[in-house]
Amino acid sequence: MGAGAGFLGACVVAATTLIVINGAHAATGATTLVVNANQTLRPVTHVATGSLYGLADANTPSDSLVSAIKPNTFVLMPAGGHQQGSGDILVVAPKAARAGAKVVDRLSDYYPGWPYQFSWNSWSSFVDQQVKTVNKTRVPNLAAYELWNESDNTWLPQNGTYEDFWTRTYRQVRALDPTTPIQGPSFSNNISDMQNFLRNAVATNTVPDIIAWHELAGANLIKGDIDKVVAMEKSLGITPRPIAIEEYASPSEVGVPGSLVGYIAKFERYGVHDAELAFWNSSGALGDLLTRGGGSPNGAYWLYTWYADMSGNMVVTTAASETSIDGAAALSANGRQLSVIFGGGPGGGSAVQVNGLASTLVVGGKVHTKLEQVTNTGRTGASAGATTIAEGDYAVTGGSITVPVTTSSTSAYRLLITPGSGSGTGTTTSPPTTTSPTTSPTTTPGPTGGPASSAGGSQSAGRFQIVNAHSGLALDTQDSRTTAGTMAVQSTSSSGTGQTWQLVPSGNGLYKIVNVNSGLVLGVRNASTTWGERALVWWDSGTSDHLWQVNAVGNGLYKIVNVNSHLLLGVTNMSTSPGANLVQWGDTGTADHLWKLLPR
Repeated sequence: MGAGAGFLGACVVAATTLIVINGAHAATGATTLVVNANQTLRPVTHVATGSLYGLADANTPSDSLVSAIKPNTFVLMPAGGHQQGSGDILVVAPKAARAGAKVVDRLSDYYPGWPYQFSWNSWSSFVDQQVKTVNKTRVPNLAAYELWNESDNTWLPQNGTYEDFWTRTYRQVRALDPTTPIQGPSFSNNISDMQNFLRNAVATNTVPDIIAWHELAGANLIKGDIDKVVAMEKSLGITPRPIAIEEYASPSEVGVPGSLVGYIAKFERYGVHDAELAFWNSSGALGDLLTRGGGSPNGAYWLYTWYADMSGNMVVTTAASETSIDGAAALSANGRQLSVIFGGGPGGGSAVQVNGLASTLVVGGKVHTKLEQVTNTGRTGASAGATTIAEGDYAVTGGSITVPVTTSSTSAYRLLITPGSGSGTGTTTSPPTTTSPTTSPTTTPGPTGGPASSAGGSQSAGRFQIVNAHSGLALDTQDSRTTAGTMAVQSTSSSGTGQTWQLVPSGNGLYKIVNVNSGLVLGVRNASTTWGERALVWWDSGTSDHLWQVNAVGNGLYKIVNVNSHLLLGVTNMSTSPGANLVQWGDTGTADHLWKLLPR
């Protein structure tokens, strides 16, 4: 018997797109994220949802896109600044306030150029006018003044020492505004000069109220940098200051859900006060969570909406290492929802172990779980949102459950835990499994809904008639043709092999949907990622449009999601007529996106 069958016997939920847990793919301590639901970390404040130049002007991006991620803080150009074409703090601060966000005034961005075209002749008068113009009276959501940006890259020796600049400017700002926090030194991804900076700040009584720097070369560096700075504070007798990471994530990481979730996890775990996504490409793109300034959400945006949905208290999570799968978790104030966002690491067989599940969640010895995935569409690729991998009840043992998941290093995942149903033995939501002529007769259903092969037998999730829940018509080929390029349509139900489809596992929880009559695979014309493009059958050429997720949504219904486009299989114009084309479309919640899998 395969290991997958033993796992399914111990737990009472199966995930539709998780490959069978076996010796090659099983999670280990090094690939398991541990969540202690009964250990509070701190209140939810969404510390990592802000960005540098995430707002371009009073209208870009739309308020609805901004508010959905509950931004914490935006770093912005000063009033009258020249570093960017737009983003003046006086213009966009009200927009930030509508979303409940604070703003930081980056004074150095008054100047154009990189390095900044700084001059002592203009600096003092600018600071005087800026602080008189931008203050808590005029900008109630002003969080801090940032005096200078990345002096390790932008401060020129002919202007004197950066420490002298800091001392003079700090004193000038504090004389004009005695209460608004000042943050710095705002080094780039390099804190090597932090000791020298802090020593001077102590000697001149100009220690920043908030210690700030940037993390632009990997989330794995965050803990080490924080530990070093805290040790410096202690050695210099500085009362510990809040930490702001004014810019985070490298150019290759922005827009990638699996890369960003590790930053969120570590900022929460290590107590960062606020953190803002870096500005690498377009202003008004919420730190590249949108495809362009004011554009459409990419995959990473939906990760941040999950993060924004958290409420109550963050709870303790523990990753195996700084480079392994990682995540953050929150328990709602009423104790009836635990949300875990996770991902990253090398990908492969992983698991989330949740301990300390309280009676508010455990009903009848079970909790209800919903596992979702948001795949990477790249920074400039629009995403229709998350897909559900599995949903059902899990048996709780000793206050704990362990949920296995085969992850992609670039995807992010959410595990939602709510009270169990309290009756029966639980539910499984994987596709129904049948034994086909090509399936080893000793196979047993495993966590994918496909077999856990016992002795190297060929893998198949079985043969099905695939019936649209809205029209009651079956997936077929036009005129029952068997030639490559034939369009997929819905037809009146028949018993012929033209309406028999075999779900063949292809690894990582994905399936090929093979027409038994022709041997051709279901795909999308021209491998398009466009809404409304038609589905067809084609030779198995290995393209990603031939791969599908089959995601259970309950009541025996499934959403069939194309891996290449991240769009759902549906019926053109929600037609109920025989012969209507099948198309791919965004997940708009219509019934034509739901399918029944009837064993044959």
